[in-house]
Amino acid sequence: MSVRRRLTTATGSVLLTLALAGCSGLGRTAVGTLLYETERDVAVLVTSPSVKGCHRLAPTGVTKIENNTLNDIVLYRTRDCKGQDSIYLPSNTGDKIAPGSLPWRSYTVVH
Repeated sequence: MSVRRRLTTATGSVLLTLALAGCSGLGRTAVGTLLYETERDVAVLVTSPSVKGCHRLAPTGVTKIENNTLNDIVLYRTRDCKGQDSIYLPSNTGDKIAPGSLPWRSYTVVH
């Protein structure tokens, strides 16, 4: 019976390793939603954005955003997620631009 138990444990370990290796290539996402409003008062809902790369917002820019994901994000006033005038937006919070300031144009997900 001891040999059988070891064989079962070894088989389970191999199957678990294969399952984890198979899932490692899946794209990771920020679970939840981003709800933002453009300068033209259009509401946009993004569901589970990827945690990789720079994400562009509406071409006209965003004046208000709610981060209802499980991850924090960084908002930028440029289309390429660069520049010094960025803001860190924690999970489950929101932001509205000040009157006269430039709109948000891109974001990255902190992971």
